[in-house]
Amino acid sequence: MNVSTRMPTIRPQRNEWHEINQVMVELNHLKQHSKRLNMLNKLHGRMAGMLSLASMIESYSVWLMPHVAHELIGYNNTARKKKYLFCSGHGPNRRSAIAFAEQLIDCKIPTGGVSTDNDGHYAHRWIFETSDDAGILLILKEGRGLGDEEVSLINDSLEILSESLQRGLEYEDLFERASHDVLTGLSNRRVFDERIKGMMESARRYNRPLTMLSMDLDHFKDINDTHGHQAGDEVLKSVAKVLTEAVRSTDLLVRMGGDEFLLVLDNTDKINAQVLAERLCRAIDGLNVRADKKVKLGVSIGLAQLQKSETLSQWLERADDILYHAKANGRSRVAVK
Repeated sequence: MNVSTRMPTIRPQRNEWHEINQVMVELNHLKQHSKRLNMLNKLHGRMAGMLSLASMIESYSVWLMPHVAHELIGYNNTARKKKYLFCSGHGPNRRSAIAFAEQLIDCKIPTGGVSTDNDGHYAHRWIFETSDDAGILLILKEGRGLGDEEVSLINDSLEILSESLQRGLEYEDLFERASHDVLTGLSNRRVFDERIKGMMESARRYNRPLTMLSMDLDHFKDINDTHGHQAGDEVLKSVAKVLTEAVRSTDLLVRMGGDEFLLVLDNTDKINAQVLAERLCRAIDGLNVRADKKVKLGVSIGLAQLQKSETLSQWLERADDILYHAKANGRSRVAVK
């Protein structure tokens, strides 16, 4: 007679299954928590080297994009008069997203919650409570609002971002004293050097056009010699006001020195830039500033769109050459190549 020696199967009891499931849930939770911490550490490392608000918002957007697809991130601090919008969209969709963000910031609607516009953008708002003001962070998506996991990740990242932005505000207060033209209030060459390479890299990364307007006032020396330096200073202030009213928050307007100005238009090709340049010519002509009956203030503009493999020095030199052609062909006009 054969006697079976097989051991009986031992099945876990119900409470043992429950304990195993609990352990697996906790392990998964720890795994997800570790993954989240790793992501936040990468953000912390990325933000540690940033000083300006613009670079911080752009860097935050680059970090966030693989985890939370979005079109625009914006920051606004009304008390410190600091605002920056970074949009990765293109064409009309980009313009509508920026317009919607500007509207949400300017109309000062009640904070919190989700806002939508007619173009299908969803805007989520966060508030940074600081000692001087409640800074606002906007994140825009198209087609749907943020999911719970996306909101959770952003919430976890806000402490890192908030500390960085506070550092950025302090830095920009100091930077502004050294980087803005005392007479006109426009940015100076220091700001241009700080921002231009980042703008070029961003334009190339997202395949967006970037166009430079090199501007030089016509007959300013005659006006200065005829009416005196104080009158000349007032002319420069008036010109700066005209230029400032024409640009967007994403553009870069700089007084390079004397009566020379540079305007770098974000996400703008040379065709649309020429429309703006012609309008600037008319606006400065409309100031009706004269040295005498025959000599009137104007502006000559050389317009150059950034080319694919062009360096900054090559781009500046080309824009200056085009400006020279505008001067040589009669002044108070726009030259494009």
